Amino acid sequence: MRAVARNGAIVCALFAVSDAFYIPGVTYKSYKDGETIPLLVNKVYSGESELQYAYTELPFACPPTGRVKAGRFASGASISLNLGEVLRGDRITVSDYELRMGRDEEARFLCEKEVDAAGIQRTRLMIQNEYRAEWIVDNLPGATSFMSTDKTRKYYAAGFKIGEVVKQDDGSPEFAIHNHVTLVIRYNSAPGRDGEKGKKVIVGFEVFPKSISAEGRTKDGLPSDMQGTHDPMILAVPSNSTDVRDAPGASIKIPFTYSVYFREDEKLEWKNRWDMYFVASGDSSNVHWLAILNSLVIAGLLTAVVAVILARTIRGELKDDAIKLKPTRQTPTQKTHGLLGSIDDIEAEADLSDDDEELTGWKLVHGDVFRAPASASLLSAVVGSGIQLLFATIGILMLSAVGVLNPSFRGGYASVGIALWLFAGVFAGYFSSRLYATFGLPDWQRNVFRTASLVPGLLFATMFILNLFVWIQASSNALPFTTLLALVALWLFIQLPLVYVGGWYGYTRAGAWSQPIKANAIPRQVPPQSWYTGSVRGVVLAGAVPFMVVFIELVFVFKSLWLDKSGYYYVFGFLSVVGTVLGLTVVEITVVAVYLQLCAENYHWWWQSFLVGASSALWIFAYLVYYFFTKLHITGFVSSMLFFAYGALACSLYALLVGTIGFWSAWLFVRRIYAAVKVD
Repeated sequence: MRAVARNGAIVCALFAVSDAFYIPGVTYKSYKDGETIPLLVNKVYSGESELQYAYTELPFACPPTGRVKAGRFASGASISLNLGEVLRGDRITVSDYELRMGRDEEARFLCEKEVDAAGIQRTRLMIQNEYRAEWIVDNLPGATSFMSTDKTRKYYAAGFKIGEVVKQDDGSPEFAIHNHVTLVIRYNSAPGRDGEKGKKVIVGFEVFPKSISAEGRTKDGLPSDMQGTHDPMILAVPSNSTDVRDAPGASIKIPFTYSVYFREDEKLEWKNRWDMYFVASGDSSNVHWLAILNSLVIAGLLTAVVAVILARTIRGELKDDAIKLKPTRQTPTQKTHGLLGSIDDIEAEADLSDDDEELTGWKLVHGDVFRAPASASLLSAVVGSGIQLLFATIGILMLSAVGVLNPSFRGGYASVGIALWLFAGVFAGYFSSRLYATFGLPDWQRNVFRTASLVPGLLFATMFILNLFVWIQASSNALPFTTLLALVALWLFIQLPLVYVGGWYGYTRAGAWSQPIKANAIPRQVPPQSWYTGSVRGVVLAGAVPFMVVFIELVFVFKSLWLDKSGYYYVFGFLSVVGTVLGLTVVEITVVAVYLQLCAENYHWWWQSFLVGASSALWIFAYLVYYFFTKLHITGFVSSMLFFAYGALACSLYALLVGTIGFWSAWLFVRRIYAAVKVD
């Protein structure tokens, strides 16, 4: 227990250091007074839909004219994206909004956009579904500002609504579009020599949207009085029709304007500018600590159980002089006579049977415990892929906990995760092939191809099918054909060769792992089992324990992914601690389950050891279904299908990860206890 406490203290210390260390970006961009700052428009998203849309493709978006130039950027130019940004549906374009450092603009006219009836109807539906726009200035997303729960701190929520629902006098709803935005750019003096030269860095980007009617404007298209109250810009055509769709030939003209204000903020430094987006999340830090405490309590109880099994039961049995086993049955030689073999073989089997009758529990199945399982080739591929995923997951958590991966690196989690996954193909091939050789299976090249194709094939096939539905909806979630080709190229030219190299070395050079006891020629019959050993019910019940370790932290993960959408899950320090405890819990519950199974004289533990940890994914998916119907307001067939499809994929990867951890821990445990058995 002292070792556990010491390790826990070390983990908490590392967590404290990682929580304090944060890298918001590689370098800063400083601006001199009057220098043009490009405003980038990205996409719109909603908590009520899984479909996102490129902002420039919306029916009310002003088309860029190219008049704004900032360095190598010109309005209308598309910004090159990394793979992670493409996968998350980003489509970033330079806009016509003109921002010059330090120069306030009370009102500027952008454009007047004519929107037809179909565009009006689509915009009304998007306002009804509370779509929000994501704009970017100096890599900061435009934010709506709020006050924290204790009313002492201001914080940012990324994005702003494209419109609002307005109640008429008779109570009927109307939809008003936000056709005016007030942009507040907060800045501070640049650090170092740039600051001495009077240059500034941007530390905040706030957007205050407003709806202003097209009536009562000047000849320049500006409202006559920016400070007064205004009627909203209602999305309705001037006709006697009760519905926009009843007037297909009608259209309206929407004027778009904006204001720009620069404000100095000396309290906020550039390196801490992302903290404004995390204030609201920081208020829930006590709940994160509760999640860690819950995980530690469950892991502590399991540790006590495992300690009893290892220190008392097994160690006591190993010291017993009765654990002296005769040589196991060997595979019958070619010198056999008749169907039953030679007289010597039959007598040897009889002697072993008499000796086995004196043994009980896990000792009785010593001659069958290392027998190759059913579908051994598939198990090798699954476990090898799990090792690959484990390496990538640990790498992402470590880089995130120390701040190398952070929200300023847009798309970084997916891009770096894919890179780590590809590199870990060497380990996947190595461990898969060595396990394949241990099972005594030939044709390692087929195993290599199976290992390299299992997870990528599942992911690509699912994404390709879903992409067809998303493409029909004209959503930015749809992956371009070139991206699909790039993913295939990554698999063909990087993933497959690396898995092949690792597989070749693992099978031909390293070879099979030696087993402490050789398997008998004839399998022992498994006696009737209890409901908790070797059954689906027992596996599912055991999977509930790892789920209880993580379910509190899952609330924050789900909220970040499906409620906030553009919200950023940043507490990877907490997640790393919970993940570490989760791994320890999976190890312990698997060891307990396998030990009970062997004591019940059931030697089919190979797949069972994998499924015990993996079954917790069923509980997570069940919780995901509950979350969908109780917390979310996602509507539409395609959005619902995307939610459950991506949720099922995430749970499958989680099952692969924790199942692999359980498998290797069980194998080490079984090898250890049977290696201590004395064979006469």
